[in-house]
Amino acid sequence: MGSRTESMSIGKPAVVVFCIVSVFCAPPQGAVRDGEVVVFKHGKIAGDPAPFNRLLDEFEARNPGIAVRDEILPASTDEQHQFYVVNLEGKSSDFDVLSMDVIWVPEFARAGWLADLTELVGPEEREDFFPGPMKAVTYGGKIWAVPWYIDAGVLYYRKDLLEKYGFSPPRLWSELVSTAQSIRRREPGIYGFIWQGKQYEGLVCNVLEYFWSNGGDVLRGGEVVIASRENIAALEFMRALIAEHGVTPPLVLTAIEEPTRHLFGGGKALFMRNWPYALNIFEQEGSPVRGKVGVAPLPSFPGGESASTLGGWQLGLNRYAKNPDAGRKLIRFLTRPGSQKILALTLGYKPTRRSLYADEELRAAQPFITGLYDVFMAARPRPVTPYYLMITQVMQPEFSAAVSGIKTAAEALGSARRQIEHILKVEE
Repeated sequence: MGSRTESMSIGKPAVVVFCIVSVFCAPPQGAVRDGEVVVFKHGKIAGDPAPFNRLLDEFEARNPGIAVRDEILPASTDEQHQFYVVNLEGKSSDFDVLSMDVIWVPEFARAGWLADLTELVGPEEREDFFPGPMKAVTYGGKIWAVPWYIDAGVLYYRKDLLEKYGFSPPRLWSELVSTAQSIRRREPGIYGFIWQGKQYEGLVCNVLEYFWSNGGDVLRGGEVVIASRENIAALEFMRALIAEHGVTPPLVLTAIEEPTRHLFGGGKALFMRNWPYALNIFEQEGSPVRGKVGVAPLPSFPGGESASTLGGWQLGLNRYAKNPDAGRKLIRFLTRPGSQKILALTLGYKPTRRSLYADEELRAAQPFITGLYDVFMAARPRPVTPYYLMITQVMQPEFSAAVSGIKTAAEALGSARRQIEHILKVEE
């Protein structure tokens, strides 16, 4: 096609950016005929979009006669979800390929909005993807999306301070507390442990990591088990980090990813729970913590195992797509090993394919990526259910009430259990 078609946001008239044959305008020289454009909806690309645009140019060069029009959605995942629900419920065929948060796939599949992509990922190839993303895109025994890039919660720590005082990265939550308390006594003005505690989806991601690392869960075998004693103890511990142990400042109750990243990146915290994206920023020229940051799996409770909440994005095909064959080709191309490697090297998007973590070029450019392999292998999806969006709207305020001290953990989880049971009963 020569040059990339300019991306556009929803709300901009398509005719301003890309003129397809119509009674009102003639096609520009070199334009493809109507029916040969695959429309790709996705959120804003992190960092410089040029490498991603070059990747789309390569797809067009490999597939003469197919043009890609990428249309950028609002940055907010809530707004993206709303856009998809409104349009797919109306059987819109205005876009072919869609980028989805990991938690949306079962909902969209059950609603009948996605095309079956099982044939795109053969049995052998499925083994190359991390198990968490594959579980998240599978519903009713079929595959409804292909994992594009992966995220999972990790523990950041000041390796210079741990080495200075003779500590190792904590494997147990209790070790994190004692290490933080000890170092804070000798390093005044530094927070012990910061995380995302505002009432939003990020809080759910944080809380589930404590539940799972204590042997708890939300749903198990169709039963609502959120009010288990394991979960109550885990949530009580989160509150105690603020109210008793003194290692977590109350400011986390209003914090999301970026404020915590700024605090840690400014040298003001010893430990931080966040996503892998932050490490690239910490290692940039001029960073106060450059060369001083380590990454480890999140701790667990005694007898439990480290667990990280799965994040990331998947590519699906609109069931009502005008160009489903071209859409399948684009999904296949963007999720192939070569494309995932390019996005990892240029944008820091972590591959969903396990084999890439042994790639010498990628390991040389990002030495820390090898340490993420075990984290991603153990990453767990949030409850894989079509009703997750309703369930999280229950969990968010209850979890917030517990970590803020408004309710006891038992009260909050008991309330959550009753509400989730009602949701599942009504939706049966």
